[in-house]
Amino acid sequence: MLTGVFITILDFFIVNVAIPAIQRDLHAGAAAVEWVVAGYGLAYGAGLVLGGRLGDILGRRRMFVIGLTLFTLASIACGLAPDAGTLVAARIAQGLAAAALTPQVLAILRTVYSGPAQARAINAYALTMGLAAVFGQLVGGLLIQADLFGLGWRACFLINVPIGVAALALTRRVVPESRPGTAVRLDLGGTALISAALVATLLPLIEGREQGWPLWTWLSLAAAVALFAAYGRRRHASPLIDLALFRERAFTAGLLTQLAFTMGMAAYFLIFALYVQGAAGLDALGAGLIFTPIGLGYLAASLLAPRVVARFGRQTIALGGLTRALGLTVLLAAVALEAPLGWLVPILAVDGFGMGLALAPIMGTVLAGVAPRHAGAAAGVLTTAQQVGAALGVGIVGIVFYGSLPGGVSLAFQHGLIYLIVVALAIAALVQLLPHTPGPRLPAGAAGKEAVA
Repeated sequence: MLTGVFITILDFFIVNVAIPAIQRDLHAGAAAVEWVVAGYGLAYGAGLVLGGRLGDILGRRRMFVIGLTLFTLASIACGLAPDAGTLVAARIAQGLAAAALTPQVLAILRTVYSGPAQARAINAYALTMGLAAVFGQLVGGLLIQADLFGLGWRACFLINVPIGVAALALTRRVVPESRPGTAVRLDLGGTALISAALVATLLPLIEGREQGWPLWTWLSLAAAVALFAAYGRRRHASPLIDLALFRERAFTAGLLTQLAFTMGMAAYFLIFALYVQGAAGLDALGAGLIFTPIGLGYLAASLLAPRVVARFGRQTIALGGLTRALGLTVLLAAVALEAPLGWLVPILAVDGFGMGLALAPIMGTVLAGVAPRHAGAAAGVLTTAQQVGAALGVGIVGIVFYGSLPGGVSLAFQHGLIYLIVVALAIAALVQLLPHTPGPRLPAGAAGKEAVA
């Protein structure tokens, strides 16, 4: 299951370092290259809620298999694309396939496991997602540098094929089918409204900054509000999203915290990559390598998180947010003082530690009180919030960063860091809205075993 998460998140970030080579090889214009990135994100984000609901209806393992099969085939199409138009179409297909498989993972982990085992499984999910995001650019840089079989940038997509085939071969043997206990039907009208609302939300967030926020972006966002409101007034026996979920304080507050987290994480990866390549002069591989301390910090915190949650409960998330705020503040000072790049390594590790400490507990909090029959829909909403948060964060930090760019890349990065510090502090504040419940009690000696697991 985690293999499916890894390759879908990896494909968000791995393509960033391949863009220059794609542009040269396929003679692609700026708009086509932009849609190689945006097409995947738009299709992925807009399809997640529907993907989660289809898992509730058809069976979550079945939808995982369908989604992973389509994702693997779309990866082949990307890797063999003869022109930019074909590549964009294949990337959109990849995004739709990712939307079909990703919600099934959280839903299956939520229903198959319980107690400390469920906490370990969700922590492993968060660890996998974070490592795929942190090391995506490094993996892409290594693949392009190695030029395996003369494939160049195409290896960034074709690497998914053996991974996908191996995961498919094992899924039917080791993953149990998961279905809700009651019959669920698909609300076609609600599906159309939610899908249109998500497209109307994500499209301007993805495209707005690049195009200078023209009138259509604001009209689209206004239309999204109207479409969401129309869905809220709709009544159906089996709604795509049961609005009763949002009456649960833990679910709503956790969802807002998740939104804030991804607003900061995606924005940070963007401007940090721009800084180390624009101001520090690193190439694509060097830029990927500088992300390594973040990944190591993230890994260490993810392994430690179950023990911290067992002791501090919801405040573990606040601790993660405050740790991020501290790391980013020190990073801001180091950049302002023009410290050597090597000095940033421990600072980046602290920031990665804060990320890892916050992410897994957020997911566990959001899903903890959800009834099994709503697990697929809730997972779809959660992963959709991740995509909306990422797009919103990139849009906001883009305004801050590019608005300050006339003063130089370093100054623009510093202004972006101020925004990120505010977001990290907001995470610590939002956590206080969560119900005050103690962390899960582990059997004697289990805490150490969880950390190792």
